[in-house]
Formats: sequence, structure tokens, C-alpha cells
Amino acid sequence: MKPKHFLSALALAGLTACSTTTSGPGAAKGDTESVMITYHVRAGQEVNFRGLLTRAWSTYRTERLVFPQPHILLQNREPGGKIQFVEIFTWVSHDAPQNAPDSVKRIWSQEQSLCEARDGHNGLEGGEVYLIIPGGR
Repeated sequence: MKPKHFLSALALAGLTACSTTTSGPGAAKGDTESVMITYHVRAGQEVNFRGLLTRAWSTYRTERLVFPQPHILLQNREPGGKIQFVEIFTWVSHDAPQNAPDSVKRIWSQEQSLCEARDGHNGLEGGEVYLIIPGGR
């Protein structure tokens, strides 16, 4: 997904509350989209947010919107001690986030409510990335 499309999906999530090329079910080869999302989590909400990310991932899988691998979730301490999470995964298609069901949109709304803008960055930021797998195709 192009950054502006991903940001549009995040904006859609925000409007509802605050928000490797592989083939698979429902995706034409080459139509997948790997993304990296950074979440600037509000102080004191880290445990709640981590649980929400777990629920989000389960929902994405149940709805067949993402591939099971790779799924990488990182936690980092920003300057000033605040926590951020970074998540990397692959949508089954570029259209998956734009056509997300209401169950996913509700989760995005909750994610947005637990995040905050910091140092000129939105609470949630992300876009398409290209996975480089050493020795891979």
C-alpha cells in the first residue's frame, strides 16, 4: 500500500474514534503488502496496548487479512522514557486495510485512543516496506 493509502486507512480508523511478495488466499501473486507501523503508546497504557495488539492480530488472522509470517512486534523506549511499539506484517492484498470489516475498525479506534502524538509524529504512523530475506527469493 502506498504511504498515502495506508495513512488514509489510519485516518479512517481515526474518524471512527481518534487510528515479501507472497501469494495466499484472496491475493493475486505480487498483490501483497508488507507494512511497518509505529505506535507511540500513552504512558501507563503499555500493558493494555500490548493486549490490544494481540487481539488485533487474532482478528486479522480470523478475517484472513494477513499472512501468519512474518509477524514482528518490537517494543522500544523513546527518549524521555516513553514506550513505542513497532509492528511488521504482511496484508494478503493492498486492498485488505481499505476493506477491513467493522471488527477491525473498532480495534483501530481503540489503538488510536491508547496512542499519542509525540515530537511531531502522529500516534500511529506507518506505511509499506519491502522485506529483505537473506538467501530468500
